[in-house]
Amino acid sequence: MANFNFNKVILGGRLTADPELKTTPSGISVCSFCVAVNRDYKGPDGKYQADFINVTAWRGTAEFVSRYFRKASSICVIGSIQTRTWVDQAGQKRFGVDIVAEEARFVDALKDAPEALRLEQEEDVGDEIPGDGQKAKAPPRAFSTPGARKEFDKLGDEEDLPF
Repeated sequence: MANFNFNKVILGGRLTADPELKTTPSGISVCSFCVAVNRDYKGPDGKYQADFINVTAWRGTAEFVSRYFRKASSICVIGSIQTRTWVDQAGQKRFGVDIVAEEARFVDALKDAPEALRLEQEEDVGDEIPGDGQKAKAPPRAFSTPGARKEFDKLGDEEDLPF
C-alpha cells in the first residue's frame, strides 16, 4: 500500500444560504454553497454545535444544485476534500479546506422542501398530478445529480421506492 491515495467525503446537512451560480470566462458553471452539519454532541451551553462546510460544485452538478436547492434545503453531497493556501493582504499565510462536490442528492421529500422551492419546481415540468384532476406541475424526476450514476434507474415518485 505504498501508493494508496483515497479522498472521498459524504456530507449531509442543510444549506445556510441560497447557492450562488457563476460562470467562468471559459463558460464553465461553478456553484458555491455552505452546508451546516450538526455534531452528535451538545456544547457546554446544552445546545448542539454545527460545522459550516464550504462546498464547490462544477458544471452539471453546479447547475443542478443552483436550480433545485435553496436556503434550509437538506442536501447530501458526495465529493472530495481540497486544501488551499494563500497570503492575505496583511501578508499572513492562510489555509482553507473545501469540499468539491461530484454528486448532490435530495434528502427531503418534495412536500418537506421550502415553499419557494416547491413552487419553482412545480413550474418546471408539465405533467398532470394523478388523483386531483388539476393540470399542476410535477417535481423533477431525478433523485441525484444528472449523469452521476447512469447504472441506477430514475424513480418516478415515492411509490417506486423499494422500502
